[in-house]
Amino acid sequence: MQPIIQITDVNKIYDSGFQALNDISLSIKPAEIFALLGPNGAGKTTLISTICGIVNASSGQITVDGKDIVSGYRHTRELIGLVPQELTTDAFETVWATVSFSRGLFGKKPNPTFIEKTLKSLSLWDKKDSRMMELSGGMKRRVMIAKALSHEPSILFLDEPTAGVDVELRKDMWQLVRQLRNDGVTIILTTHYIEEAEEIADRIGVIKNGQLILVEDKAALMNQLGKKQLILDLKEPLVAIPSTMTDFNLQIKNEGLQLIYSYDTTKEHTGISALLQQLSSANIGFKDIKTDQSSLEDIFVSLVKEST
Repeated sequence: MQPIIQITDVNKIYDSGFQALNDISLSIKPAEIFALLGPNGAGKTTLISTICGIVNASSGQITVDGKDIVSGYRHTRELIGLVPQELTTDAFETVWATVSFSRGLFGKKPNPTFIEKTLKSLSLWDKKDSRMMELSGGMKRRVMIAKALSHEPSILFLDEPTAGVDVELRKDMWQLVRQLRNDGVTIILTTHYIEEAEEIADRIGVIKNGQLILVEDKAALMNQLGKKQLILDLKEPLVAIPSTMTDFNLQIKNEGLQLIYSYDTTKEHTGISALLQQLSSANIGFKDIKTDQSSLEDIFVSLVKEST
């Protein structure tokens, strides 16, 4: 299957000498949700802006639907909807007029039925006659998404789409993103809410200092890098780990009342049975046992630290 977006050896160096993108190569599959994670200033917005033709790359090539974004700008831009971080709208226009005008900018014929469907999907229908200045920040964010969808793009870029949005609205947007993907739309989002990527992304890329340090299927990433822990609540406080158990790389926590064992779920033997036998031999009793798996946030923090 041909990638819907192909980025090859892209660099962006500003006149000041600052290199915002460093030899980026990436393929985006049709109808996938790709989450781009990275610290502030990592290059997330620059990369999105470059693909959308807002920022010019210093070198390299980007194609959308097989067409170069420079020589085939008109075709590629029609395929793209962009929701930027900034809430830039005419404060005195109504929601309906704002979204309808965006559709017209792309040369699309008026389609009130489609605009109505879009506003309803974003829970904006009852606000259609409201002026933009009358809306909350969360509602304005929804209008920005409606504007980006107004010309029926097959690719949607969401740059921090749920920034400043409450938890309930955020979950509604996640549901909308999933529905768009099911309808065949490719979604690329940047986010600083790690749980957002963990919840909805198919693949995850991590960018730091303008370099992609990892691109991986979310499930594979969680499986390869996510540590699983066995947590034992002890009956009596443990002062030190017995010398016979040093090979298990155990941690004592909670003033000696918890014993933590980290293990690799991909290995044939986890070592749990051997650990429990050693605990019994050492007369270390426990009253409760549970497991915990590291989150995507743990993995992200670890990756960023390792690349420093």
